[in-house]
Amino acid sequence: MRKTLLAAVTTGLVATVAVGAESPIGLVIHGGAGTIERANLSPEQEQAYHDGLRLALEQGYAILQAGGSSLDAAIKAVTILEDNPLFNAGKGAVYTWDERHELDASIMDGATLNAGAVAGVSTVKNPILLAHKVMTESVHVMLSGAGAEQFAAEKGLEQVDNSYFNTEFRHEALKRMKAAEGAVPHQANVVRDPNWQMGTVGAVAIDRQGNLAAATSTGGMTGKRYGRIGDSPIIGAGNYADNSSCAVSATGHGEYFIRYQVASDICARVKYQGVSAKTAADAVIQDVLLPVGGTGGVIVVDAKGELSWSFNTPGMYRGKIGSNQPALTAIFADE
Repeated sequence: MRKTLLAAVTTGLVATVAVGAESPIGLVIHGGAGTIERANLSPEQEQAYHDGLRLALEQGYAILQAGGSSLDAAIKAVTILEDNPLFNAGKGAVYTWDERHELDASIMDGATLNAGAVAGVSTVKNPILLAHKVMTESVHVMLSGAGAEQFAAEKGLEQVDNSYFNTEFRHEALKRMKAAEGAVPHQANVVRDPNWQMGTVGAVAIDRQGNLAAATSTGGMTGKRYGRIGDSPIIGAGNYADNSSCAVSATGHGEYFIRYQVASDICARVKYQGVSAKTAADAVIQDVLLPVGGTGGVIVVDAKGELSWSFNTPGMYRGKIGSNQPALTAIFADE
């Protein structure tokens, strides 16, 4: 079993809880779920994923320790993952069929139910920062394509050429996908290899005021066409946060997460059935999605600060740390 525990003495991430009514703090992150197996990762690659997850945990949790908001912590963690080419978001985004990159992201504030999302952007370096701007500085919830990029420019966010997101191993993945599937008139008729469907990053957090937040970002599906949008920017599907229940960020085959409204379903079960967030997540991921062919997973934090995840794939890049949870990163299902 491969796990990485972050020692407080080496990282300085000493989980503490202030006296009084302050909530326990916590952060859970993911870097995508899918067919992730030990045989396909060298020890060096495995360590690189642990290192990337650990950095996002450290920097996001440091914000919570300093009394910062769950929104800021989630944004920080996701931004770090967007900047890491190992993950399918930001710099490491997969390629579309036309050999470009189209990125999606969303964020939600559990205290107010405010939310912001962007879809199909191709020149914004960190889509999660743009989603936050949409939430806080526009009257809208979701912007897409050229309009979203115009809004990003007006707000002074860093923009890059689409080639910034290029990585050789993602390009090789596209070539393998094209060779396996060939040109078809309509991709909806194709039964896709699950290896092409996975890849998202996300974070959920709770701060000392008990406020929850969720953030999700993705490069989408390898070889996607026709401006396809998955679940990541859709509030209620790939992302949801409500202080009265929980915060959820999802990763997996987005079409299923959209149809079954996975994130909001988990929160609704917590709110109206009174079950734990872990129980709700397992019920949706294992009992609702898996029987119909929906693969992927979620990370969750509830109003009590309980940190958890659930996934039905061989692996999910993930990590968590909190007042009552020593920092942990993991990859495979048996960890």
